[in-house]
Amino acid sequence: MKYKGHFASKTDMGRVRISNEDQAFVLTNYNGDVLMVVCDGMGGQNKGDFASKMALDHLVEAFQKKRKSPALFSRSWLLRVIKEANSYIYNEAMKNPVYRDMGTTCVAALIQDNKLILANIGDSRAYRYDEQGLARLTEDQTYVDYLYRSGQIKAKERDSSPDRHVLMNALGIYPSASCDLVIKPYAGETILLCSDGLYNNVSEGEIRAILSTDERPDQKVNSLIAEANANGGSDNIAVAIWECER
Repeated sequence: MKYKGHFASKTDMGRVRISNEDQAFVLTNYNGDVLMVVCDGMGGQNKGDFASKMALDHLVEAFQKKRKSPALFSRSWLLRVIKEANSYIYNEAMKNPVYRDMGTTCVAALIQDNKLILANIGDSRAYRYDEQGLARLTEDQTYVDYLYRSGQIKAKERDSSPDRHVLMNALGIYPSASCDLVIKPYAGETILLCSDGLYNNVSEGEIRAILSTDERPDQKVNSLIAEANANGGSDNIAVAIWECER
């Protein structure tokens, strides 16, 4: 079945950074599919913001042209489009010294009928929210998360490590891209995508509390960003929300 719903997305500079390198967007196409994207640029001003915008723009343009296809083919489509975005960013960085070393995280969610197709590169996140609570759907591709998953450090050490922001993977850094790509069943749950500027400043309990309100998606996005800034606003903040009609 096709799900009808409401959505919103927004980015914010936060209270510490001097530029905004985050991107967030949600849209539907003529097939009734939904695409959500959050990107968190890296490389400094004029680099990170350019890389994240290149990635977002390519995914959005490709989605608007996407033909109707089974979910398995859509998974392949999403992987191909992300690899294309990686090549565009990498090649631009190679030919233009101004953009050398730029890159971006990218988390994308494609909702198609009763399937949720997730792609993740870096440490932006996807969450699912329903009556069972809040569940994280992606794993951070960071050095400390690698150490934690391999049993070399404990959860407490992971959360307090000064290296917890060191990425193991990003879009545009290497000639070819690798990403986590999965298909999950979808039954109308709320989907949240965000950059680390949200989850590093707002606990999962606070996120769950805001998503559980009767506010519209745009109001929830604003509430999440306001909470992140109230708790320090240590980074740029990107938030995208999709909610089905009830």
